[in-house]
Amino acid sequence: MRVDEVYAKTDAGRDEIETRARKLTPALRSTLLVVDGRRTIAQLLGLASGLHAPPDALAQLAELGLIAPLAQTAAPGTAPLSPLSPHSDIADRYRLLSGLMSEAVRQHLGLRGYFMQLKIERCADTDELSALLPELTAAIAKSKGEPSASQWEQGVRAALA
Repeated sequence: MRVDEVYAKTDAGRDEIETRARKLTPALRSTLLVVDGRRTIAQLLGLASGLHAPPDALAQLAELGLIAPLAQTAAPGTAPLSPLSPHSDIADRYRLLSGLMSEAVRQHLGLRGYFMQLKIERCADTDELSALLPELTAAIAKSKGEPSASQWEQGVRAALA
C-alpha cells in the first residue's frame, strides 16, 4: 500500500457492512466504514488511529478482500464510480455517520443504548444524525468517561471532514 493510493470497499466489503458475516472487531469494522474511495491511505491511517484500530488495520482489510485500490473495485466491464458523485456523496456520508454512531452504541453503551439506537435509525438524513451526535457523545461520556467520548467524537468528525 502506498500512502497516496485511494482505496474503496469491494463488493465483499459492502456485503460485510450489511451482513457482519466475518465478525470483525469493532475497531476493524469502524475502519472499514470510513474507507470511502476518496481518502488516501495516509488519511485513512490517521482516521484509523483515532478509532483505536491496529496499525495494520488497512492491510488486514485488504488481505480479507474487503478493500482494494479504487481502480480495482469496479465490476468487470464497467467504469469505476466517480468518487465525486454528489448523490453518492450524500448517501455515503449518511451511511458512514449512521454506521459509526450505531457501532458506538454497540461498543460503548450495549443494551443501555437501545433507545439511542432507535433514535439513530429514525434519522432520515445527515443533518438529523449530526443533531443527535452531542446526545450520543454525552451518553458515551457517562458510560466510558469524557476522554473516551471526546476522542470518539473527534474521530467521527475527522471521518466526515
